[in-house]
Amino acid sequence: QVQVVESRGGLVQPGGSLRLSCEARGGSVGVAAMGWYRQAPGKQRDLVAQITRDGIANYADSVLGRFTISRDRAENSVYLQMNSLNLEDTAVYYCNYFFSSRYNFWGQGTQVTVSS
Repeated sequence: QVQVVESRGGLVQPGGSLRLSCEARGGSVGVAAMGWYRQAPGKQRDLVAQITRDGIANYADSVLGRFTISRDRAENSVYLQMNSLNLEDTAVYYCNYFFSSRYNFWGQGTQVTVSS
């Protein structure tokens, strides 16, 4: 069992920045595909960014150039640096740990609100 623990999100003004962190307790971020997803009210949960076991990062088109996913093996954590935030980035953000279909774990979610 892997416990995925996200940092607290927050309220940010448009154009601002925020960094989310995610720790995988009981697992290793170095052997799993780690992803950040988000879900806005009334919408489905969508992939925002992912970093593969080989360290390759992939991004949704809507965040490309604004968000950066990174991994720290020593801290056993992944991070999502979010810059140039806009109103459409408001959502609950979830961290995902994927090793296999059997070892697929989610965090509890953290609210990010972009508002003036």
